[in-house]
Amino acid sequence: MGLFYEEFEIDRELLTQARTITEADIVAFAGLSGDYNLVHTDETFAASTPFGTRIAHGPLGLSVAIGLLSRLNVLDDTALALLELGWQFKAPIRIGDTVRVRAKAFEKRETRHVERGIVKLRLEVINQQDETVQEGTMTVMLRRRPAE
Repeated sequence: MGLFYEEFEIDRELLTQARTITEADIVAFAGLSGDYNLVHTDETFAASTPFGTRIAHGPLGLSVAIGLLSRLNVLDDTALALLELGWQFKAPIRIGDTVRVRAKAFEKRETRHVERGIVKLRLEVINQQDETVQEGTMTVMLRRRPAE
């Protein structure tokens, strides 16, 4: 069971496990999304770009970040809806990069419905060199702890 609205503490840091981004991840994401941009799928082309090699799709990094956060079991069975995302792509994620997510709740508010509340999280995707490659905010509607 994930954390209820009341259990999210402002500025408490959560750190996920790490995950290495593979070529298979990029190929699968291209197929799923239909985004076959050459910077993701053609090594010869990508070598001629400022990145020097193929890079992961930006939304792939965001998706991995949400997946890593879910592995902390903080949103399981308590998250009702993802309401908003605000996201910045700071640096490329390359094949072989290992990323993890640092998350902190920075705002909470009750709703007019006593059974739910809103939590805003700040997420930072960090690579193996502790560089921030992506960051942003996520607003989630959560269950409130049931009255006993």
